[in-house]
Amino acid sequence: MVLSLFLTYRLSSDAGPLLPGDFASCVAAVPGLSDAVLHVPTAASDPYLKDDGPPSLVLQCYFDGLDSLESASRRSGALQALLDPLAFTWLAGADVTQQAMVVRSHPVKRNGAVPPRHCAYLVGYEGAPESYDTWLGHYLDHHLPLMFRLPDIRLVEIYTRLDWMTSLSARRETFVQRNKVVFEGPEALTQALHSPVRTEMRRDYEASPPFDGRNVHYPMTGTMVSHVVPACYRKETR
Repeated sequence: MVLSLFLTYRLSSDAGPLLPGDFASCVAAVPGLSDAVLHVPTAASDPYLKDDGPPSLVLQCYFDGLDSLESASRRSGALQALLDPLAFTWLAGADVTQQAMVVRSHPVKRNGAVPPRHCAYLVGYEGAPESYDTWLGHYLDHHLPLMFRLPDIRLVEIYTRLDWMTSLSARRETFVQRNKVVFEGPEALTQALHSPVRTEMRRDYEASPPFDGRNVHYPMTGTMVSHVVPACYRKETR
């Protein structure tokens, strides 16, 4: 079972410069990590939605099991360094949240592999469905097939709730479900969001079982950590 830990960073207004390369080298050193993606905000047009105030950074850490996730999240675990303002000065005053979820991954192979640098639409549902099983069942049976039909889509991932133990100081988030759709770039995402399939998805959302809560949608540029050159391997330039 693949799990994803979402670490969401909202930086203070006087934070120093964000250095994803240096941060990525620290991420890559986490034991038990099977994959990781760094997401930073980008611009794309959605005819139905515009959520202001995207997070400054979303780190997705993938683990192949609960043991490796919880080991990395212990008080002595490697993930603690990713919350340390002494290691990364731009973390001073940051609001950082965490949530671990189960991954349901659906690559769309007809459109090619996910590029190392890509565009992701990160979506989250926070609240209380009248019936969680009914609501999620409708989403997986009706909404997910529509996602597969979006033009040039590369990957769909659905994330569902998980109880896990953590000693990370970041406060817990309680999204009942998240999803991510991946495209080559923001232009491809914009075209998909303006397609007739997106209109069908909106109608399906309006016909969904009752849900008391909110949802958020953030266009982000994602970079696979394995494709970011760690600081210790960079050649000096003179």
